[in-house]
Amino acid sequence: MDIDNRKFSQPTTTATGEPRATVALSGIKTLWFNTGTQCNLSCHNCYIESSPSNNRLSYISLTQVQQFLTEIQTAGHATEEIGLTGGEPFINPDIMAIMAEILRRGFKLLVLTNAMRPMLKHQQGLLRLQQHYPGQLQLRVSMDHYRAELHEQERGAKSWEPMLEGLKWLHSNGFDIAVAGRTRWGDTNLREGFADLFARLELDIDAHNHQQLVLFPEMDEDSPVPEITTACWAKLGVDPEQLMCASSRMVVVHRGDGQPSVQACTLLAYDQRFNLGATLAEASVDVPLNHPNCAQFCVLGGGSCTPLTEAVSTDLPAS
Repeated sequence: MDIDNRKFSQPTTTATGEPRATVALSGIKTLWFNTGTQCNLSCHNCYIESSPSNNRLSYISLTQVQQFLTEIQTAGHATEEIGLTGGEPFINPDIMAIMAEILRRGFKLLVLTNAMRPMLKHQQGLLRLQQHYPGQLQLRVSMDHYRAELHEQERGAKSWEPMLEGLKWLHSNGFDIAVAGRTRWGDTNLREGFADLFARLELDIDAHNHQQLVLFPEMDEDSPVPEITTACWAKLGVDPEQLMCASSRMVVVHRGDGQPSVQACTLLAYDQRFNLGATLAEASVDVPLNHPNCAQFCVLGGGSCTPLTEAVSTDLPAS
């Protein structure tokens, strides 16, 4: 077997026998819940392959979310931020109850959404949450590119205008909003392009603020990806404490399991090597960077899904 075929096969060593880099958990500052992998769209290169028919991750329930919120508070975790991702979170039948419970317990909440019809069906509920919990809720809207034709290249025909409708509704009603774009087209002026669009739409979003406009690197399964060794931290000038798995975990419900489990990362929802257990206590362990996404998205790409922190995302495409 050649070296390329042996890559990412061993948790402690690389294909060339060097010690694999690991990331220690400094504390669960952000806890993500995957609300389920079903989505109203089938995007070209979805990180989690969400679609109307993908149910590999079941809907998480209010009771299951409460289980982990209680563990945070009783075990004294330093968690202040909760993130909801999918799929499209607003398809989950418990979504509004889940959001209300998170906010009621005093957490900051970030919801990732495509801002289309599933979200707009909950307008009144969203307005009530915004009124009752001012300053706690942010919605991050997926806008892959500032050009409609490239956004629809990723998300499908007739996805641009409905997204804009939802984004404008959020803005006109005073919600705290951010936008998530992608670097897949290799543009060097992405922030300027988004800034021009936001100005034309009269949206109060600062495209040069890396928390208001997050630009994600791409993950290409067909491109060669280097393994990350312990020596890479110094060579690359990367601080492992800035990676997602140093400060966050994601709770999922794998289809057929019935009970939730904790994955190391928002990008590795299915890989059982990164299933760290049934509780946050069990999941408070070091994570070996034993997957191409670890290198391509996080270490080399500088990407992070983690909300409301200084280390969000660089504008660099994955190497």
